[in-house]
Amino acid sequence: MKILLTNDDGYDAPGITVLSEELKKNGHDVIIAAPLRQQSAKSHSISLFKPMRIIEKKEKHFAISGTPADCMILASQLLADEPIDIVISGINAGQNMGEDVLYSGTVAAAIEAMFLGYKSIAISLASYKNQKFITAAKYLCEMLKNGIHKEIAKNEVLNINVPNLEFNEIKGIKVTCMGHRIYYNFVRKEKDENEETVYFIGGDKPHWTEIENSDANAVKNGYISITPIAPDFTKKDSFGQISAWIEKSKQD
Repeated sequence: MKILLTNDDGYDAPGITVLSEELKKNGHDVIIAAPLRQQSAKSHSISLFKPMRIIEKKEKHFAISGTPADCMILASQLLADEPIDIVISGINAGQNMGEDVLYSGTVAAAIEAMFLGYKSIAISLASYKNQKFITAAKYLCEMLKNGIHKEIAKNEVLNINVPNLEFNEIKGIKVTCMGHRIYYNFVRKEKDENEETVYFIGGDKPHWTEIENSDANAVKNGYISITPIAPDFTKKDSFGQISAWIEKSKQD
């Protein structure tokens, strides 16, 4: 298949490098269009008023001085000279589960690809140290071999999270819902070089709520989590309540 790879960790990050090599070993034609620099937690931002550069690091390997969403927009317009079968964003260094998908540049790139008409997958490894990216890469190649890309519906992205285990330690794959997490000590106070107080966002490891069939529970128990997601924030079951309020307001 013709595969467009991106991420939010940067064009030369270990996750995208391992995945690219494994995809090529499995016979896929890979183009990389990824950020020049670290873009984690940039969500779906795009660079409206900032000039960007496309730097060809080697054949079919491009670094773009923009956000993950920028990378997809520029790649679709300028770099994809042949039809792309699927866009894969990752392998991200760290999980993208629960509410974290709203902050994730990895997931945003996959969503932007979906907006542009591509089938897309976001894949993340649930660890920040001693990362076994090869496990996620091998499993994703197996999924593609078995036709997972054919199961992606229109206006849908598959968000995959992989436990940081050896390949033979993975217990299986589960279809999951999004979990819920709480960060403690989320704001850190420090002193800068001038002894003035500065603040950093980013606290301890997240605490995941026990939710049956959630992405977090699956990963915690040694399973790969696949969550079909779609960017629809409309809460349709509140239509009746709000409509009733509108009618009541007309009478008052």
